[in-house]
Amino acid sequence: MPLDQDSQLSLLKTYADEEAPEPLLAATTRDAVEQLILERTKADSLLKAGLSPTRSAIFLGEPGVGKTLTARWIAARLSLPLHVLDLTAVMSSFLGRSGNNLRAAIDYAKRSRCILLLDEIDAIAKKRSDDADIGELKRLVTVVLQEVDEWPTSGLLLAATNHPELIDPALWRRFDAVVPFDLPDLAAVKLALKRYLGPEFPRFERWADILAYALLGSSFSAIEKTAHRFRRAVALGLAKESDLVEDFLKSSSVQLEHADRVELATMLAQQTRLSQHRIAEITGISRDTIRKYGKTDSKTPRRR
Repeated sequence: MPLDQDSQLSLLKTYADEEAPEPLLAATTRDAVEQLILERTKADSLLKAGLSPTRSAIFLGEPGVGKTLTARWIAARLSLPLHVLDLTAVMSSFLGRSGNNLRAAIDYAKRSRCILLLDEIDAIAKKRSDDADIGELKRLVTVVLQEVDEWPTSGLLLAATNHPELIDPALWRRFDAVVPFDLPDLAAVKLALKRYLGPEFPRFERWADILAYALLGSSFSAIEKTAHRFRRAVALGLAKESDLVEDFLKSSSVQLEHADRVELATMLAQQTRLSQHRIAEITGISRDTIRKYGKTDSKTPRRR
């Protein structure tokens, strides 16, 4: 494995997950990922047609939406090791060393049949028009551009970023595919809750729709943290599931727009036995409004 000459740290982190967990993805993202895998498993069919499989793809999305997990899952599906560039080891304080480290890491991955992930690629491929960056960082962009161009079809080069606006425009043209990772929609939030609550899901099932509504706009990572916090509290006997949910709704509702809090209050009135007084405490919505919309045939604005 390539090492930084000064720190002797490995420039790559390697994962060999035989059974990496399947990521939760939006339908369009899943289709794009499945095609990447299919192109690799049926490369011979493409070659007979005079085509080659996708060599490189860049994943775009907020933190916690599953970009790195997806890279690990692709590697597991293809039975290939996944090498992830370690930025802390690559970036050297010695002038010119960072570029050498980057090239050494990529060259190593090119010589082996693997998947290479350049995570947080915006850190090494910033726009070269940014005058605030020193020449060393601008040289890193040149290295990345050259290596993406020369990446062999025998391997798959992946990159991931939370900040596409920072990336040098020339880099977009080098990647064969751009795969957006969106925040989960309502159906995906419900599915994530069921997965992350695991054996405790039946205890929270009656709250599933309400929890999913309150968590809409959260990343999969944030949903997992909330679910695991619930599970730990239940396992330790610290609180009942109803108390956990009510406390969570009260803390999360302050971040919602007024119309969204009205709908949350309406859902609580229609789907639970909570008193109007308690619902008002949780959501900050007046009891008059709760009475107005709390009837089962009433409709409130749907959250976007």
